[in-house]
Amino acid sequence: MKVEKHIGLKEQIYIIEVVRGIYVTGTHFFRNIVVHIGHIFGAAKNNRGGVTYQYPEEVRPYAPRLRMRHRLMKRPDASPRCVACYMCETICPAECIHITASESPDPIIEKYPVSFDIDLSRCIYCGYCVEACPCDAIRMDIYENKITSDDRNNLVFTIKELL
Repeated sequence: MKVEKHIGLKEQIYIIEVVRGIYVTGTHFFRNIVVHIGHIFGAAKNNRGGVTYQYPEEVRPYAPRLRMRHRLMKRPDASPRCVACYMCETICPAECIHITASESPDPIIEKYPVSFDIDLSRCIYCGYCVEACPCDAIRMDIYENKITSDDRNNLVFTIKELL
């Protein structure tokens, strides 16, 4: 059964929608003018006008839920916290995590990752790997601009770079 969506007469007369868009834009414009004039005269210091962040001097604040580059957590002895359980590799929808495990010399820990590679050119930054990790070994909280490159091989991070 095919459902057809009908638009009303108000939407068919596009001039009404254009005027409505100009009204919204004008409202924002004049509100920002008033705020900026208030800043010039020392009033309205708490109100921020809609301006672009002046980047080198004023850094844009990051959202608390922002997911950026991955990192592996360390134990107090500087070894990786990862126990090579393959949970993050299994749940990754982009299949960008590759782990090679080996027997650990520590009798308390069963396995440890010999190699832990993440291909950021394939990663979709969903955060499933962080949620799936049972020992909080992987996080996505590095805020740096090292997730761009001219070469795809530079976007494959090994265990040394992730630690």
